[in-house]
Amino acid sequence: MIPSKNTAASPWLALMPFAFVLIWSTGFIVAKFGLPYAPPLTFLLLRFLGVLVFLFPLVLLLRAQWPVGSMHHIAVAGILVQAGYLAGVWCAIKLGMPAGLSALIVGMQPVLTAFAAPLIGEKVRGRQWIGLIFGLCGVALVVANKITLIGLTWQSIALCVMALLSITIGTMYQKRYCPHFDLRTGTIIQFAASSAVVLPLAIWLEDFSPALQTVQWTPNFIGALLWAILALSIGSIFLLFTLIRKSAATQVTSLLYLTPPTTALMAWAAFGEVFSLIGLAGMLLAVIGVVFVVKK
Repeated sequence: MIPSKNTAASPWLALMPFAFVLIWSTGFIVAKFGLPYAPPLTFLLLRFLGVLVFLFPLVLLLRAQWPVGSMHHIAVAGILVQAGYLAGVWCAIKLGMPAGLSALIVGMQPVLTAFAAPLIGEKVRGRQWIGLIFGLCGVALVVANKITLIGLTWQSIALCVMALLSITIGTMYQKRYCPHFDLRTGTIIQFAASSAVVLPLAIWLEDFSPALQTVQWTPNFIGALLWAILALSIGSIFLLFTLIRKSAATQVTSLLYLTPPTTALMAWAAFGEVFSLIGLAGMLLAVIGVVFVVKK
């Protein structure tokens, strides 16, 4: 859908955006399964370290090329997209930020990216702006019945806004300074840098220790952690980086409008959460918005 020039030559390229949305949308489901059994920063640190454990032997075996000249740029982008975004959202939810409001705040990313697109030499057309507004309105309708101000604090709002700015800046930084690198070694660099940022915070704020006394190793937690490592941190990130290489930043981030509707459907199927007619209308509006943005 997005990488239009190569779509005819490779059906897989046409399916990549859909695969990315489906996997990325499981993030809130993973949080629901994992956060009851571990503090957010501890969970994220285990997730980041798990990626290194899985990928590093593979990189050595395949003798993948290390991006020597752009390691620092890749590390900065990783810290913003991984540590900044995920830590902000997960800590905000842990502090009482409603998931619906969190999704709505983070859902501003495509609009912010469009405003900043000229900084990386991209132009947003009028039809794309219409699509961005449609998408944002669609997200608002999907999460409308889940928005509440109960338990809301300035700390949770600040963390969510930090997450929004972090992933927006990180996506654009990577698009400008390091769009092309070996995904295997680049991912190791990004998650190693993110681990170095999250580790001292986990020790300071959550009393993290190598004994992992704050973790309850239940089947739900282990399953959530493995899915977060293999599907979210490796699978969806590989897809995201590939899309960033092949497409404009505004087109890629507009796919995130499809995350809340897809997550809502998953939550309905897995947990029996209510999915209203307004939510269905929001899903349709979000899809129309994305089509306006990505269609050539």
